[in-house]
Amino acid sequence: MADLGLSGPPNSRFVDPDFWSGRRVLVTGHTGFKGAWLALWLQDVGAEVTGLSNGVPTSPSLYDLAGVRDAMAGEHSEDVRDFPAVAAAFAAARPEIVIHMAAQSLVRRSFEDPLETYGTNVMGTVNVLEAARRTDGCRAIVNVTSDKCYENLEREAGYREDARIGGSDPYSSSKGCAELVTSAFRRSFFEPAGGPQAASVRAGNVIGGGDWSDDRLLPDLMRAALEGEPLRVRNPDAIRPWQHVLNPLSGYLVLAQALCESAEYATAWNFGPADDDAQPVRWLVDRVQRRWHTDLRWDLDTEPQPHEAHSLRVDSSLARTKLGWCPLWDLDEAIDRTVSWYQEFEAGSDTRSATRAQIESYAESQRRLSLDAGAGTRAGTGTP
Repeated sequence: MADLGLSGPPNSRFVDPDFWSGRRVLVTGHTGFKGAWLALWLQDVGAEVTGLSNGVPTSPSLYDLAGVRDAMAGEHSEDVRDFPAVAAAFAAARPEIVIHMAAQSLVRRSFEDPLETYGTNVMGTVNVLEAARRTDGCRAIVNVTSDKCYENLEREAGYREDARIGGSDPYSSSKGCAELVTSAFRRSFFEPAGGPQAASVRAGNVIGGGDWSDDRLLPDLMRAALEGEPLRVRNPDAIRPWQHVLNPLSGYLVLAQALCESAEYATAWNFGPADDDAQPVRWLVDRVQRRWHTDLRWDLDTEPQPHEAHSLRVDSSLARTKLGWCPLWDLDEAIDRTVSWYQEFEAGSDTRSATRAQIESYAESQRRLSLDAGAGTRAGTGTP
């Protein structure tokens, strides 16, 4: 686990059930991998969660396996590119907090269908922000973009929030555009009119149980393991900031809490792992191989591939110092939790219980660290 050593506001250091209990929250993309984990967490802390998503993206899916639908306050099966439908969903849900996660999230797919990618990631963001602007009582918006929104210079140092936005592929540049849209809405509509506080969040390469997405390393690896087939790996030496899905999700939630407290948090934020957890693809595959209970093999995919960045790291020091957030589960813990989830799935265990148990374990660790940090301050140790 990470050491806090932080200075953020005490009520933003952990996901506070008292804050979320009974609060109306709209999550776009709630049927996806990250969205399903987030919806379950919000349900567990008592929020009234409404989802907006254009169907369930994979089969199987965490959304179905964990019964996310069962505790939703409402659901709207709509495409974020359809503004009238998005506006109607907002009018029905009357959200106080919006977490926008609906996206076309695959780099390789963006080469195959750039129109869908830009339409969903750019105009979808415009539609969500405009619908929120028209919703009375909406207090906070967290727009989830990507660490790939940065102009990648293939450097070793992590990118900070003020680094240049860009992207050489349709997916990355679409997320850069979504960042610009969020900033423009904030400065043009929200700040002058005292509207909802809008922030953007950048995290990538999350792993965790229940991801069945195509063309992602861990889901592909787990499918290969469950089917007893070798995995074909494209870029074994590419370096990525791997982390468990609950790390950035906790950041999104503590940020939403802070946004409801002060406009100073309405900006861009990185939620990435510790520097040591940015590792090559082959390193991650090797660690999963060691933990899986049967032989797990991989081969090099020698087919021509679209361009992808070789090295990518983000600097999350702003979230650590200003929000009091840190990634609690390091990469070894993330791999253990992920492999354990898929092994329980293979054994026929109750998926909802297994997923919620991991959420509760993470939340309890977060609470303990926050209490320890508070005790240090009261004791005059200098630790916030």
